[in-house]
Amino acid sequence: MSKQTAIKLFEQHKVRSVWDDEQGKWYISIVDVIAVLTGSANPRNYWKVLKHRLIQEGNESVTNCNQLKLPSADGKKYSTDVADVEQLFRLVQSIPSPKAEPFKIWLAEIGRERLEEIDDPELGIERLMEYYHRKGYSENWINQRLKSIEVRKELTDEWERRGVKKGQEFATLTDIITRTWSGLTTQEYKRLKGLKTESLRDNMTNLELVLNMLAEASTTEISKKKQPRNLPENRKVARQGGTVAAAARKQLELESGAPVVTSLNAKKLHILPENKKRQPND
Repeated sequence: MSKQTAIKLFEQHKVRSVWDDEQGKWYISIVDVIAVLTGSANPRNYWKVLKHRLIQEGNESVTNCNQLKLPSADGKKYSTDVADVEQLFRLVQSIPSPKAEPFKIWLAEIGRERLEEIDDPELGIERLMEYYHRKGYSENWINQRLKSIEVRKELTDEWERRGVKKGQEFATLTDIITRTWSGLTTQEYKRLKGLKTESLRDNMTNLELVLNMLAEASTTEISKKKQPRNLPENRKVARQGGTVAAAARKQLELESGAPVVTSLNAKKLHILPENKKRQPND
C-alpha cells in the first residue's frame, strides 16, 4: 500500500493525515479530529469512551476503522486509529460541537482539492506556494524549496525503478545521503535545528537546500549510470551522490569561513518578525 503522510490544518490545529494511492482516499487521525471538535485535554480517552458507546449501539460503519503508524510529538510513530472522509462525516454526527459544520466543509474541501490536483498537478504547486507564503518564507527560498521537491521526486522515481521499497529503504538511503554531505544523520540534523516532527527541508537555509539538492541530483545521475540492482548497491550510490555535495560544502566553508549546516530553522530565519513584515503602504 503506497501512502503519503501529511499534516493538515483546520483553524490552525494540526490533523495528521495519510493519502493512500491504492485506495485513492485520505485516512485521518480520529484522536486529532476529536481534539479539534471537543477541545478535550485527553482526546484518546474521549475516543475510547465514544468508541465503546458506538459499538454498543451497533454503529460499525464508524468503529470499524483502520490503524496506521503516525508520528507523535516525541518524534516516534505509534499505531493510531484512522478513518476515511466518509467515516468521519458519520463520526462528527456523534460529537456535539459548534465546530461540526465548519469541520464537515473542511473535510469536503480535502477530498475536492486532491481530485483537482490529480487532474491538474499545477494546482498542487500553487497551493504549496500559498502555504509557504502564509508561513512567511521569502520568494527566493520558496523557489528553492519547490525545485528541491522536483529533484527529490526524480530521485524517488529512480529508486523505484531500481527496486527500492518505499518506507524504511527510502529512509535508509536518504539518511546515507544526508549524513554523507552534511556530516549529520537526519535525526542529528533535526536535533541541531530544534525540530521534532517538523520537516527538515522546510527548516533548511537556502545554502542547505542547494547542497541537499546537489546530493540528491548527483545520486540520481550516478544511479542512472551504474544501475544498482539491490539495496547494498543503492547504498553505495547514495554515498557517492552525497560525497559530491560534501566536497562542495567543504570548499564553500573553506572559502567563506562559515559553516553551511547551522541551527537556524524556519522560526529563526525564514519567518519575518511581526514588526518587520511589509506593511500595506511599504
